[in-house]
Amino acid sequence: MTTRLGMLTPSSNTVLEPVCAEMAAALPDTSVHFSRFTVTRIAMDDAALGQFDTSPMVNAAKLLADAKVDAIAWNGTSASWLGLDSDRKLVREIESEAGVPAATCVLSVMDALDALGAKTIGLVTPYTDDVQQKIIDNFAAHGLRCTAEAHFDISDNFSFGTVPQDRIESALRDVCGAKPDAVIVLCTNLAGAPVARRIEEETGVPILDSISVTMWGALNRIGARTGALAPWGPKLAELKIKEPETTQ
Repeated sequence: MTTRLGMLTPSSNTVLEPVCAEMAAALPDTSVHFSRFTVTRIAMDDAALGQFDTSPMVNAAKLLADAKVDAIAWNGTSASWLGLDSDRKLVREIESEAGVPAATCVLSVMDALDALGAKTIGLVTPYTDDVQQKIIDNFAAHGLRCTAEAHFDISDNFSFGTVPQDRIESALRDVCGAKPDAVIVLCTNLAGAPVARRIEEETGVPILDSISVTMWGALNRIGARTGALAPWGPKLAELKIKEPETTQ
């Protein structure tokens, strides 16, 4: 039986679809399907923030549900600057309106960091100064201290996908030099997945690429195995989401 994974995709993203397709090809009997909604610019003004209103996202999710996907994931990082509650709200609405289990990139990043027991992080992003600082502040509010970061000061979402891999690799090496508990490539239109394994093996620092983590989170959401994701993050592929503690 084929496992179908649905991905909500920013309209100007050119990186995540081919990467997800390559990952799905490595997974047994798995296919990946995409639905877009408008996202063209990442900034802190009202117009840019308004792109992440849940209505178009839920409508795109309902189109994926027509394909009888087993899970739907928001393959974008908006909750890192909007706050985790924005993704929690989106998950609730997708599951209510589309009737399909839902996951998101940023909530899955938090699950992966929790599974690692991480207290310090490094960040590599394409974003502008103000967006980067908001992300750092939001992680800090959840007990995760950013000890090193690199950002490319870009706001045009399409342009994120044109950043050369050697520039991403150089930034990752610099940030890994601070030896955080994990380094996050935080953007699903930044081509970090193809270099994550090489940098992780070179530095010993777990690399959590946003696209890889979204796939990991979607698979975990339906209880599927994640080991085949090792080429895009050896440590991530081994991680299991911690079960919430119960009290007697």
